[in-house]
Amino acid sequence: MSLLERLQDPRPLIAAELRPPRADMSSTDSMDTWIDMYHSIRKLARSDTVVFLTDNAVGQAEEENLQHLTTNLADEVDPSLVVPFLTCKHSLDYCLMYAARAASHGIEALTVLGGDRSVGAPRCLPHAYELRNAVRQRVPSLTLGGWANPHGDAGEQVDYLLSEDIAAEFFLTQIVSHHGIGSVERFMSEAAQRNLKLPGVFGVFYYRSANTGTLARLGEFFPVPAEGIAADFAAGLSAAEICARSIRALQQLGAKNIYVSNLGFRRVDQRYRRILGALEEI
Repeated sequence: MSLLERLQDPRPLIAAELRPPRADMSSTDSMDTWIDMYHSIRKLARSDTVVFLTDNAVGQAEEENLQHLTTNLADEVDPSLVVPFLTCKHSLDYCLMYAARAASHGIEALTVLGGDRSVGAPRCLPHAYELRNAVRQRVPSLTLGGWANPHGDAGEQVDYLLSEDIAAEFFLTQIVSHHGIGSVERFMSEAAQRNLKLPGVFGVFYYRSANTGTLARLGEFFPVPAEGIAADFAAGLSAAEICARSIRALQQLGAKNIYVSNLGFRRVDQRYRRILGALEEI
């Protein structure tokens, strides 16, 4: 089953978003982290899910996801279950070569994003859709994903997804939470009214604590309902239960495909199973 077929399948999907090791890690720490990630990806793949791998998330330089995937997971994981991110925060030549390499190793889909403008390297192109169009011309076999922000103006976001230039067959969304579900409801209502056909994958975050410093730093990259998260932990909810509440709120609105961010490097599959267990109890 291709990624698009899985996204369009009536079964719910709880996908995982993982981050490669930081580029400034020692070689020993990096290898240990990748070994843990390989085990996690294998176990997640057996759980009928999809794994998204970031590219320089939150402006921090990460090791290239593709090199390690193709070297260490070849023939062990169905390529349709692994979807790397590619941002504009590289040279255009690198991005086009990356896409060609991904396709040559059996990767079927890429999520192509702009990347945070405020940190790190400049973008090679101003907008992600421009890079997707360039990739489409170079490697037409790849399924490409875009991006939407349910926290923004619903009409503008749906305009973007309906644009003829978007060059995408699916989209991921910014992180959302059960504490701000109203914005998601407005976005989904607008999408339904305008007959948006692209399948979406809505993002939720695995908050590990209510540490105010951590939540403030995260708030620099996406809207964080800090007071609500703190109240959840104060009420005795676990990290898995809080995450599950966001997933269930999305499902109740009709969002079938969801990805979980911030599952870490080690024991990812254990956290994933705890979230699914908490979801069953809601």
